[in-house]
Amino acid sequence: MGKLLSLLSRDDSTCCSPQKYDVFLDFENAQPTDSEKLVYDDVQKVLLRSDSVLDELQCYKGAGREIREAISTPIEECQLKAWQAVLPLVEKLKRFYLFSVELEEVVTKILAELCSGSNTPTQHLETQQASVKQFAEILEFVLKFDEYKMKTPAIQNDFSYYRRTLTRHRIMQEIETDISNPVKDLNSEMANRMSLFYANATPMLRVLSDATSKFVKENPQIPIEQTTEMLSTMAKVCLRMLEKPNLIALFQREETQLFVLRVMVGLVILYDHVHPSGAFVKSSNVDVKGCVKLLKEQPTIRSEGLLNALRYTTKHLNDEATPRNIRNLLAA
Repeated sequence: MGKLLSLLSRDDSTCCSPQKYDVFLDFENAQPTDSEKLVYDDVQKVLLRSDSVLDELQCYKGAGREIREAISTPIEECQLKAWQAVLPLVEKLKRFYLFSVELEEVVTKILAELCSGSNTPTQHLETQQASVKQFAEILEFVLKFDEYKMKTPAIQNDFSYYRRTLTRHRIMQEIETDISNPVKDLNSEMANRMSLFYANATPMLRVLSDATSKFVKENPQIPIEQTTEMLSTMAKVCLRMLEKPNLIALFQREETQLFVLRVMVGLVILYDHVHPSGAFVKSSNVDVKGCVKLLKEQPTIRSEGLLNALRYTTKHLNDEATPRNIRNLLAA
């Protein structure tokens, strides 16, 4: 199953009470146990496509020039040119959206693995490292997708033009007769869902937090504390791993340290969206102060984007209940 070190003793406690621990999570080599294999394989089928989604998004080139020409010179030639430029882009956007639907489905499966039963969160992390690794990879994907999306305003411009064009029925004849139209099956209901998806500043985070909330709602036999405690425990484990040079030395690849940093931040953000009181209140089980201090010790190129994610994509940072020292610590 890969390396596993329980370095500090854990209090005899329930899953929802404070725990003291250090666990080495083998994010590089963890392999599924027999009991994890079924869900692991389902999740892996989705995760295998995550890199290609990110690559396509990162290289996304909008149809801004063609759209501007179609608006400034509204002749049929310019409009058809813009339409032909937008169609393959909308097909990409549809693929991204459909991937988010698949991601939502597998997130609930992983949460069922990591939050159910009588095991404490620490025990889940120790014994289900392959599932933990997959959950971490989903968190990293979510952060990267939303970062790239925020840097690509052309996405909403392209999709808005696509919808406006359909509404006006300007070139419906070409749409109906072009059998190669890659989005001819994009009905109005899906288009509405896509519009809502891309209108969100952090669409994948919204998918992840909604999936987690849905999991809690649909599994009343699992207390919400059991789910939020798993998130906070995993965040603490990531923090402890990064604080200890002897654990960092166990990483076989240099990029693993940045991966763990991203996962830690993703867990704090998700916890803040899912927990009723958020991650920043004094009673929170997340060591936000420790996480931020660790981030500020990193080179700016590593830390700035993650600090901005905490500043601008969390839900409760600006609540009155957030201590002033935490707000000051995260002040830009």
